[in-house]
Amino acid sequence: MIGYGKQSISEDDIESVVRVLKSDFLTQGPVVKEFECQLAKKVSSKYAIATNSATSALHVACLAMGLKPGDCVWTSPISFVATANCALYCGAKVDFVDVNKTNGNISPESLLKKLSVTPVKQHPKILIVVHMAGNPCDLNSLSKIAKKFNILIIEDACHALGAEHEGSPIGSGVYSSVRIFSFHPVKMITTGEGGMAVTNDIELEKTMRLLVSHGISKDKNEITFSEPWAYEQKILGFNYRMSDIQAALGLSQLHRLEDFVQSRRSLATKYDTQISNPDIEVIKQNEFGSSSYHLYLIHVKNRKRLALFNYLKDKGVGSQVHYIPIYKQPYFREMDYKEELFPGSESYYEGVLTLPLFPDLKSSEHKKIIEAINEFE
Repeated sequence: MIGYGKQSISEDDIESVVRVLKSDFLTQGPVVKEFECQLAKKVSSKYAIATNSATSALHVACLAMGLKPGDCVWTSPISFVATANCALYCGAKVDFVDVNKTNGNISPESLLKKLSVTPVKQHPKILIVVHMAGNPCDLNSLSKIAKKFNILIIEDACHALGAEHEGSPIGSGVYSSVRIFSFHPVKMITTGEGGMAVTNDIELEKTMRLLVSHGISKDKNEITFSEPWAYEQKILGFNYRMSDIQAALGLSQLHRLEDFVQSRRSLATKYDTQISNPDIEVIKQNEFGSSSYHLYLIHVKNRKRLALFNYLKDKGVGSQVHYIPIYKQPYFREMDYKEELFPGSESYYEGVLTLPLFPDLKSSEHKKIIEAINEFE
């Protein structure tokens, strides 16, 4: 079975991990710091804080930005549930902004409309935007609206490492306070499990770094204990640290990022130009950005998605749906979200399907997938 995504592990990756296993530090050592430094440099951000997952990174970002009970976060319903859950972890409320039905990214028009009909007291403190499938959302328009209404922005860039927006790498922070990356195995690069929060704000960096490691500081300039072994817990934090073993894999993978992106874009172009089934519509990328193509998405017309899903499975081709709208999940249905308020999300979800796309996808496999799609009736 050809899966929709798969990690690419080289001998260099393996050797990098083995070196750490033979070293003095398996965690809280120098490799995590080096990975943070190199990732920040890669995305043109000042600071990076490694975490054990992107979910953890989202959580500490919200806390560092002052999210608390009584506050509200707005985000996209077309995302993994972690994008919404991070607000709930802080005791805040979460609501959703409808997406563009063609690409699954938050619609600036929907955001402005929702703000105009929502009482000021119920406006969000934070807007979490999602670069769906690695296709950059309209950061310029969204940030102008957010600034007008005094709303902070977090970019959920878990799909978008290697993508660009108006010539700048996603992660540079032109439009947002914090950007979040994921290193799950099917993402652009992997650390097994892991994430990263990047920011250009030194105060946010300090707070997130404390939150990631139990709220503890060992900075001699900041603690009151004078003993050489001293450390102090400043705030209530978590054990969200990344290990040096994970960081070694991530650092090695980061050196391959450009090749990964180039491979994904090449495969995507072949899908774009060679899929000819009239029941299939390929999703166009936004003109103001360059996608990393974490996922390759199509829209299946005429309610044939399930049939195509099963047909491809019978042919040995795995596909997936990204994502079931969050408000449809049983936990969130209890919060009484109205599906009719999200026509773009409903339309998007009705037909979207993810096709296999990963750097090690063989030409013969890619050809098999395209032929199967074109033969589907």
